Amino acid sequence: MGKQFWRVVVAGGAAAVFTAVAAAPAGAAEGGVSFTRVQVNDGKPIVIGVSNEVAVPASFRMATTQAWEYPAVYLYRNGGDELWHAIETSDCIKVSSGVCDFDETMYFDPSVWDMRNSEAGAWKVAARVYFKGDGGDTDDEGLTVHVKRNSRLTVNASPEPVAKDKTITVTGKVTRANWETRKYASYGGRLVSLQFKPSGAASYTTVKKVYANSSGDLRTTVKASKTGTWRWVYYGNTTTGPSMSSGDNVVVN
Repeated sequence: MGKQFWRVVVAGGAAAVFTAVAAAPAGAAEGGVSFTRVQVNDGKPIVIGVSNEVAVPASFRMATTQAWEYPAVYLYRNGGDELWHAIETSDCIKVSSGVCDFDETMYFDPSVWDMRNSEAGAWKVAARVYFKGDGGDTDDEGLTVHVKRNSRLTVNASPEPVAKDKTITVTGKVTRANWETRKYASYGGRLVSLQFKPSGAASYTTVKKVYANSSGDLRTTVKASKTGTWRWVYYGNTTTGPSMSSGDNVVVN
């Protein structure tokens, strides 16, 4: 059995693809197939920007005595919505008679396929297989995966250089991927951490937390006691991925 490749033919989902099997997942092994050991992205959220294809690793075990083709796991929501743009599954990695392990890659490409901002959030995981000839099985796997819009941060600390214990102003901006416009837009009201790493140190320390204004702009002042690097860090939420700015080094004289 060679590698199988599913590709979406409807923008924004796959609800009209592979209609031989009902879209609503049933309980486990309803069709004489058992799916176990299902993993998607190692349990981490899937974060998608506006231009780059995202390849998400997945894996599963399938046990069945029926002749089959096209097994895969995918994301769905109640009502039949599915979220994936292409799926590639490996050959059967034989465990025993009728039992195979599979490695899978689930692809999302916002630069090619239309995505809705409302698609950010929680999705369920289902597994599907088609039987040779007719029919198949689609089962809910009891897993939840969060799909998130990517965020970005910028930073600028000034003046540079600065006299010891004088005030510097650190600014920045929070933006978030808008899948519908395929651009990054201001993400206002976010609570963002200002971090500092002294010259020669190995790690950053949070100095204060600042709310972005309604336009996503960040601005605060701090005393500069030593030379080092400043950055902003945003930890994300249920619909938005985390991000950190590059570092801006300020020399203290």
